[in-house]
Amino acid sequence: MTRPLPPLAMILLLWAAGLGAAGQFAKLSVAFPALRDSYPEAGASLGFAVSLISFVGLILGLVAGMIVARLGYRKLLLAGLLLGAAMSAVQAGLPSFPVFLASRLIEGLSHLVIVVAAPTFIAELAPDRLRASAMTLWSTFFGVAYALAAWGGLPLIAAFGPGALFGLHAAYMTLMATVLWLYLPRLDVRAAATSLAPGALLRQHLRIYSNPRLSAAALGWFCYTLTFVALLTVLPLVLGPEAPGWLLGVLPLTSIAISLTLVVALLRFVPAVRVVMLGFGLSAIAVVLIWALPGAIWPVVVLFAALAPVQAASFAAIPQLNAEPQDRALANGAVAQMGNLGNLSGTPVLLAVLGAFGPSGGLAVVLVSYLLGLALHLMTAAVRARSAVPPT
Repeated sequence: MTRPLPPLAMILLLWAAGLGAAGQFAKLSVAFPALRDSYPEAGASLGFAVSLISFVGLILGLVAGMIVARLGYRKLLLAGLLLGAAMSAVQAGLPSFPVFLASRLIEGLSHLVIVVAAPTFIAELAPDRLRASAMTLWSTFFGVAYALAAWGGLPLIAAFGPGALFGLHAAYMTLMATVLWLYLPRLDVRAAATSLAPGALLRQHLRIYSNPRLSAAALGWFCYTLTFVALLTVLPLVLGPEAPGWLLGVLPLTSIAISLTLVVALLRFVPAVRVVMLGFGLSAIAVVLIWALPGAIWPVVVLFAALAPVQAASFAAIPQLNAEPQDRALANGAVAQMGNLGNLSGTPVLLAVLGAFGPSGGLAVVLVSYLLGLALHLMTAAVRARSAVPPT
């Protein structure tokens, strides 16, 4: 290993590794129309190419947190990046569809390890004065990766086909693994050995989700992810053909801009959990405005601005609630698990409700999601206050 870099440089490198993990989703979303031409025999099954990563995260989210905490953050982060590079290299050759699906399933393991280990590393390496800002930066990795994939990936696919985008992603993941291998310090913290037998895993899940420090961010994150991607998918149906074409590109960028400015400033003075609750409350008000002003665009932009505190402060809450790196890894694993559950279920649920009850029904689901997120954070905060459970 070469001479260590300053903490800020390491934080930026770990965030850049996170862009590669988000790219594992974004590359498929951007390449999806081209993949339909490459795999005409796949039909509706092509959707599994996107969702298999979420399925792995749903099933193994907490397991990844346990394994990373037990085996070591540096080693598994590098392994996750290299495994992701290998799977993208396989996909670049556009193999048979069953092989392509298998590569996506394996890629889910890579994604999980990265999104558990990297934010745990960031929280540990960041000085106290930078920790909330560093976690806010981490929270933008999905939105930035999607914007980059759309900006650079679409012209690349148009010129050379989807395999070129997958090959570029493989090269990027290899580059990040190499740079981090050179500069990433060791985080020599080991969690107590935990059995991975089914019964022990069930008990560990119950222990984590009943702990108001380990589970708070994950429970709120589920309510956020249940709606975020789903809203971007169904908003054209709700707003109608009059909605401007630029809207879907502006909405996630609005959340990122608010996260990196107003939310960063707010987190200097207000605990992260309270910022999350503020975001859920403001988001609920924005949904009511959308409901009351059908067809208006500005309440939709306000909604995505109001979601920024939820997006940014949820990650900042993890190190504030959990002092030990192994607990942060478990909390990040729970966030990955609940996030994947939200991403998997949000769009189908919203589409079904829209089909049955129209736009008002869809907005009701979104409103209930944000009120539930606020209620879950209020509940876990009350339990922490009553029991005065110290960080474990």
